[in-house]
Amino acid sequence: MFIQNKNLIIRDAVLKDAEILCHWWNDGRVMAHAGFPNGVGISIENLQKQLAASENSKVNRLIIEADNKAIGEMSYSSTEDGGAEIGIKICDDTQQEKGYGRILLSMLIKELFRTGYTKILLDTNLNNTRAQHVYEKLGFIKRRVNKDVWKDQSGRLQTSIDYELTQTDFIDFT
Repeated sequence: MFIQNKNLIIRDAVLKDAEILCHWWNDGRVMAHAGFPNGVGISIENLQKQLAASENSKVNRLIIEADNKAIGEMSYSSTEDGGAEIGIKICDDTQQEKGYGRILLSMLIKELFRTGYTKILLDTNLNNTRAQHVYEKLGFIKRRVNKDVWKDQSGRLQTSIDYELTQTDFIDFT
């Protein structure tokens, strides 16, 4: 996949991206919202193996670039009912709060609908109110709150919110 909108690019992750992904995934500040305040503890070698096997993987891993610099990652996978489950992290904190999230999500969502997906699904931590605001601006509908469904690395119970978006409800920010 390769999608460009002005200075923003979404592209397939490749082997050379293992180093930056490893840096982000092992950074507790980047991964805390996903339940890993200590990072995930993955090696570059293991990440390279995952990326090399990506053609046979159910998860499509993408790199986000702004001005030709990697600033984060996205992913999507197909659901059994014709939907796509997506995720996004702007990992470079100097690139957050610039409005990139809603534009990047719009770019990916538009492409997924164009290729035949019928709905877009995602979830987020209840405490991630900044993400919830972005998702709801794009037209996502809150479908379910999953109270205390998993424990983070610190042993704290976490609550998540499931969101769904149809093409009819999609508000495009590109």
